[in-house]
Amino acid sequence: MKTDVSVSIITLGCPKNQVDSEFIASALSSDTLNVIHSEDYADIVLINTCGFILDAREQSVDTILKYAIARKEGKIKKLIVFGCLIEKFGAQLKDEIPEVDAWFGVNDAQEISNSILSDAKIPTARSNSMLSTPKHYAFLKISEGCDRQCAFCAIPSIRGNHISRPMEEIVSEAVSLVNNGVKELIVIAQDTTYYGLDLYGKRKLPELMEQLSTQSGATWIRLHYTYPAGFPIELIDVMVRCPNICRYIDIPFQHVNHTLLARMMRYHTAKDIEQLIAEFRKKIPEIHIRTTMITGFPGEGKDEFNEMVQFLKKYKIERAGFFAYSPEENTPAESFGDPVSQKLKLQRLRKLFDIQEKISFELNLKKVGSMMSVMIDEVFDTYLLGRTEFDSPDIDNMVTVHVKNSLHFKQGDIIRVKITGADAWDLIAEPVVG
Repeated sequence: MKTDVSVSIITLGCPKNQVDSEFIASALSSDTLNVIHSEDYADIVLINTCGFILDAREQSVDTILKYAIARKEGKIKKLIVFGCLIEKFGAQLKDEIPEVDAWFGVNDAQEISNSILSDAKIPTARSNSMLSTPKHYAFLKISEGCDRQCAFCAIPSIRGNHISRPMEEIVSEAVSLVNNGVKELIVIAQDTTYYGLDLYGKRKLPELMEQLSTQSGATWIRLHYTYPAGFPIELIDVMVRCPNICRYIDIPFQHVNHTLLARMMRYHTAKDIEQLIAEFRKKIPEIHIRTTMITGFPGEGKDEFNEMVQFLKKYKIERAGFFAYSPEENTPAESFGDPVSQKLKLQRLRKLFDIQEKISFELNLKKVGSMMSVMIDEVFDTYLLGRTEFDSPDIDNMVTVHVKNSLHFKQGDIIRVKITGADAWDLIAEPVVG
């Protein structure tokens, strides 16, 4: 039976941070502690911070300050802060926020756990009961760090060099997660296409994905954070052979102008991107591609921006996110300054979002009348919220399925539906009877 000592873990930032928090939660899971992923006040509060871009840093600092006040007022007994923001700005924050009891970096999971539970041990696989996601899907992190040196990105200086997890360890964790109820595995890393180079001397993502497909028992396997340069093209053939690998791929292009891509130190060209898109759509016609683009990078004039606009209109990328460039300390691009005004960046962002909204609406309308499989994420009285295999949690489209009685459905169910309506970002459906 659990004691009355409660621990809340608050995770900010990306899914990779979520996995870090889940490993710590699993290490702390015991009869002496009640551990939850929650923003509620507790005896002990852990905050896993993000330091990637300015907005994320501001959110992290605001969250720390909120719980520092609670610590000062006695609403919580211990406050521990860790993660990417601390790796970059820990020394400064320690002086400014004395209410925090302990500060740790990104690679201090064992030390964090031991500061709360002396005999805690970070496991090689997470406990399903300690997932921060709903129990029917989980993020599966296959490596840590990054060897890329993109000019705008501070992640290598925060997370360190790329370190792949052994393949057998990843597959074993996947099997354990699936055996305990997970139906969808979402494969993540700073750069998944780099997987295996350090351990095996070659890119092993295609082999890993095939092993996950054939051995894990997962219904859906989704791949995120691939990289255009050096993309292991044989991965496409693996996706063709393995029906439980979602017809979905996340490839951040960042830009399409040759000069800007070189300044960004991306080591791929617009032609490389176009060839990769063509290969995917040739072999997997139903593929849905997710990408991200940066506008306002130093050197982006009207012509360079219009190249991005024309690219979007021509290739009609199914899922796209856009970000305004902001200079990051200790990155190569910091020396370029920030010549594109914030006002112009925001204007360009709005234009990109408007274009993508029209593309998404056009593509969604084509789905009306079709039959699709939907994984249920949430159940309400008269409707269900779910996703197709073409949509990742929290960032992509949703499907609203209208039902007469939701008691027949539960989270994680995969049901056949008929698409009856669409808007720019979401679909409307009804269950297929019989």
